[in-house]
Amino acid sequence: MTGERAYLTKLCGRLALGLATLVLMLFAAPASAESLKVGHALCHAETGLGVPDASLSSLRFSCTGSPAGYHNASLWLKAEPVRVASWRSDVALMVHQSRFDRLAVAFTYADGQVRWQQVRQGDYGSHWRAGGQIMFEAPERTVPLTAVTLRFDRLASVDLLRARLVPKTDAVVQSTGMAVAIGAALTLLLVSGIYSLSLAFAVRRQYLAWQAAWSATMLLWGAVWSQAHLGLVSGMAGTASAQLATFLSCLAIAIATASAVLAIDSRIVTHRLRIAALILGGIVGVVGVPLALIRSESLAQWGDALGLVVLADLVAVAAYLGLAWRRGSVEARDFLAAWCLPMAVLAFIHIVDVDDSLWGGGSKIMVLLAATWQALWLSASATRRLAQLRIERDSARAAEAFAQQLARRDPLTGLLNRRGFVESVTPLLDRARADDLSAALLLVDIDRFKSINDVHGHDAGDAVLCEVARRIERWEGPMCTVARLGGEEFGLLTVGMEGIVLGRFAESVRRGIAACDHSVVIGEGSVTASVGVAEVRPAADFQQLYRLADEALYDAKRAGRDCVVVQRCLNGPSDDPPGREAALSS
Repeated sequence: MTGERAYLTKLCGRLALGLATLVLMLFAAPASAESLKVGHALCHAETGLGVPDASLSSLRFSCTGSPAGYHNASLWLKAEPVRVASWRSDVALMVHQSRFDRLAVAFTYADGQVRWQQVRQGDYGSHWRAGGQIMFEAPERTVPLTAVTLRFDRLASVDLLRARLVPKTDAVVQSTGMAVAIGAALTLLLVSGIYSLSLAFAVRRQYLAWQAAWSATMLLWGAVWSQAHLGLVSGMAGTASAQLATFLSCLAIAIATASAVLAIDSRIVTHRLRIAALILGGIVGVVGVPLALIRSESLAQWGDALGLVVLADLVAVAAYLGLAWRRGSVEARDFLAAWCLPMAVLAFIHIVDVDDSLWGGGSKIMVLLAATWQALWLSASATRRLAQLRIERDSARAAEAFAQQLARRDPLTGLLNRRGFVESVTPLLDRARADDLSAALLLVDIDRFKSINDVHGHDAGDAVLCEVARRIERWEGPMCTVARLGGEEFGLLTVGMEGIVLGRFAESVRRGIAACDHSVVIGEGSVTASVGVAEVRPAADFQQLYRLADEALYDAKRAGRDCVVVQRCLNGPSDDPPGREAALSS
């Protein structure tokens, strides 16, 4: 519970920091920027599409009420110094509405001169700017600017129109800053999408594929909304881009909902809540199709209705993730942390009108930055989660390997046990047979060990065994493997050692054991060992070697103990009795 509370505290801290940053960004626009709205700074007039632009001077503008009947006509909007507080001549007009057939802008001067600039659907020329904006700069003249007039042909909805008058120097700074911010966000979304997709293929996780699809959709939406795509496809300028951006935004919400809901085990949360969240997300995605095609005055009303569905979807997803987190889902915790800022931003922009803030980027740039933060958080969470799974897997493998190693080791002496010995010497014997080398097995048995246990106790016997094991372990090497085979019997297997050399090696083993100091546990008594050696060439399998070495050990015991007996079979094992050579030591 302490860890969960700490995580929740950090989550709330990050959310508060993100919201504080976004609130500060709302005031990033300089005070000199003037928003133009119908009924406040803009007067309006409506004419037929066939009326020429030159008839501007003869139009009668109304500064009250709302425009009507402009959807299949021309809507004229006029701004004059008496209705704009910070009027100046060196201005740039920034327009954000792009669902129209043509937009012509007239800059009128005190000497009666009128300078026209225009864009039309499919051709914005050099007027488009990052952030879904179109910029018209007033020509530089010594005569004061007296009016700015906008003419829209077949405008979809005046309620969605956003326009600002900005000093030229500020307009350049804002456009550059907006382009840098959007470029950085799109780059991060691209990297996050590729990374999530590669993880999805690598670890076979469905929610990572959904996450990659969401990142890709947000990347496309950001590129289309910001008009970055016009650098490659200039013919999409205008209504086509606006409609595509609307559809992609709805599709992104639907995919994000599916990504969050399907990442959680269906057994954790109630089925009804899961279905409700998916249905709400699906409704948003489906409604995006007709909403993208609408070009009537009802567009704003449809947008408000969709906003309510989006809020309901956010509440359902938040409840779903919160309940899953309380029931122990790590994925729910990560998704909730990733969703917290985007959910707060979406809720905020549906309550507060911020479209004239953030250098004209308004709610769209807030959504893009929040989505980028969400994509990076999800990628980092997936990486952290997979790293934890990898650590757990490696730990499990290490534990399994350690358990297997323990199963191959004698717990008292630490040497290989019989099972581990057989597994270790099998490759040595195979290599010896392939290279036509001899192999030898030495069986070492401590003499009269039972009497040590009877007289001095089993603790003393164990101490003797450990001391002998430490002495035998000295001969462990690439060509020699040692083990405790059971009780007081030890084994050494060598490859490539034969004849006199092998006999001397066996004798050195016997003498080394006899030289061990056991005075601490058994007093002045000595401990000796009998050694039976089986030498076979070419090398035989372990069972044949063990049988021959056991016979040699039996002969050493019968010969009086504390000696070495070697049995040689230099033409491979056969039914004939092997040759024997005894080395007796007192």
